[in-house]
Amino acid sequence: MVCIACQSALSVKTDNVEQRVEELLSQMTLKEKVGQMNQISPFGDPSTVAALIRKGEVGSILNQVDPEVINALQTVAMEESRLKIPLIIGRDVIHGFKTIFPIPLGQAASFNPQLVEDGARIAAIEAASVGVNWTFAPMIDIARDPRWGRMAESLGEDTYLTAVMGTAMVKGFQGTNLSDATAIAACPKHFVGYGAAEGGRDYNSTFIPERLLRNVYLPPFEAAVKAGAATFMTLFNDNDGVPSTGNRFILEHVLRTEWGFDSFVVSDWKSVKEMIAHGFCKDEKEAAEKAINAGVDMEMVSYTYVRYVEELLQEGKINMETGG
Repeated sequence: MVCIACQSALSVKTDNVEQRVEELLSQMTLKEKVGQMNQISPFGDPSTVAALIRKGEVGSILNQVDPEVINALQTVAMEESRLKIPLIIGRDVIHGFKTIFPIPLGQAASFNPQLVEDGARIAAIEAASVGVNWTFAPMIDIARDPRWGRMAESLGEDTYLTAVMGTAMVKGFQGTNLSDATAIAACPKHFVGYGAAEGGRDYNSTFIPERLLRNVYLPPFEAAVKAGAATFMTLFNDNDGVPSTGNRFILEHVLRTEWGFDSFVVSDWKSVKEMIAHGFCKDEKEAAEKAINAGVDMEMVSYTYVRYVEELLQEGKINMETGG
């Protein structure tokens, strides 16, 4: 397991930072490590959220854009938690933040990657100004079925164009250096094949043979890795019966081994728990096990890691070194 907030691309990778990461890891309890793997959507009583942060049980929050609230939560993390690890603040900054640009499908129709990069740069500057430092974009799913409701968020049907425009967005969001105050970490999604949902029905299963996967659906994501994308997001779907969130082939073999991606992967909204609905896991405990073993470093809002990691470690079903 890793300290996500420490190791993430929100920090510049220098020897000094790596040393600080190792020092922090050596001080962390198991609960604090699991906390860094836990992303929450902080609705409800702010004092409850603050208490969780104070105890080191939260590594990231999403859906909060009020700068006063973000600042208050960061203050708790930086001044009142034991190890003072800052929160990663996530948000779907898809086609603008305050200044709204055409939907991604419309931006792709411009065939102008510099225009797309400029739009992402403006969105990053505006989002960073309120404390958001991570966006769940670009969405680089190849989408060829107009019945699919999220078609508008995609960059269209063409693999090459999507790779070019997705790269432009990554560069725009992240700028020249992630340590810059106006940079936000990009998170290409949904890895991989979300746009191929059967019948155009969202969350539906897909069947993408490996040849089609490698020729059509994977290239934009590989381009995003080469562009320096800081994070990746899994998807809800299963492909040929195996949900992305528990798929060691795409997350471990392709993303990590073949492409050399060394940052972190976040699940989509409750996609760890939803592996039960796919019939891939019998319960939340097995879902946590399979997600961690596949290489999902941070869980978005479904809390299975918080509930079951300690037990899974004791049983030897996951391990501290790799999570697998």
